[in-house]
Amino acid sequence: MTVRVGIINVTGFAGMEAARLLWNHPEAELVAATGRSLAGQMLGKAFPHLAAYADLPITTDLEQEVDVVFSALPTGASAEVCAPLVEQGLRVIDIAADFRLREPGAFTEWFHEEHPAPELLDRAVYGLADLYASDIAKADLVANPGCYPAATILALAPAVAAGIVVPRVFVDAKSGISGAGRGTGGGFSYSDVNEDVSAYRVADHNHQPEMAQELSRLREETEVAVTFVPHLVPMTRGIHSTCYAPLAESVSQAEVLALYRDFYADVPFTVVSDTAPHTKHTFGSNKCLVFPTVDQRNGALVAVGVLDNLMKGAAGSAIENMNLMSGLPQEAGLDHPALYP
Repeated sequence: MTVRVGIINVTGFAGMEAARLLWNHPEAELVAATGRSLAGQMLGKAFPHLAAYADLPITTDLEQEVDVVFSALPTGASAEVCAPLVEQGLRVIDIAADFRLREPGAFTEWFHEEHPAPELLDRAVYGLADLYASDIAKADLVANPGCYPAATILALAPAVAAGIVVPRVFVDAKSGISGAGRGTGGGFSYSDVNEDVSAYRVADHNHQPEMAQELSRLREETEVAVTFVPHLVPMTRGIHSTCYAPLAESVSQAEVLALYRDFYADVPFTVVSDTAPHTKHTFGSNKCLVFPTVDQRNGALVAVGVLDNLMKGAAGSAIENMNLMSGLPQEAGLDHPALYP
């Protein structure tokens, strides 16, 4: 039976990307889409690149029966809408950050507001399918990972889990402009970002506790400290995360590569690269490319993670989670190569 999908806030970049991916999904169909600013319009007319949805109206609320809901609302607004849907028995995938942090106090600290549905935090499963596929398959509420954390966690997970690095990591990451979303406001026009690279929210970005939380889960009884500095670069899509960690023991480059390849041997979308990957190598695909290197001179691991922030960093990951929750092949609707150039 075809999985009926609803998207809340289809008018954002992540919502639109999920709609695009669902059009060619072999086992799922988009049957409902909301977006208050464009309510009453047909999705295919409002967004010509989604012309295939010429007969699907954008509504204020979900008006069709659905099996799975993607919430692409802003953080803070999402949980309030997701909570009653979960209680109704629907499977919900939250693309915002509302359910990523396990402690309501951490949410308040980093997002400066009370959590709208703290009673659901223990019920939510962190939706990084490369690490938690079996848990996601049994879940009714999944917290889709952030784009920076997905690239960073996947770049570091094998090394952290094996204990070959000191639990103190530094992350230098870059993002394309689409990571800011459609409704961000000023500061992201062509004239603002062209020919410019800038660090922002230095050591104070709300993806930092998400990285620390999930990396610490891989290291029993050890907290992993993360210093994170994000940068905005003048490209549309892409996350490039370069991670640094002191080695806890002497390991060779060959040993680290073998460790990584073994860790991701049965994972369809994380690929261990032989060379440092480019963001364009993942453009439009659901792949995350990781490249670990041993800095023998200084006793450190340098691990690079690269992905498309709207695919593996948002909508692609959401489709992947929907597949697992619905008993479908993990790759369904996602197994296609990157666009190049």
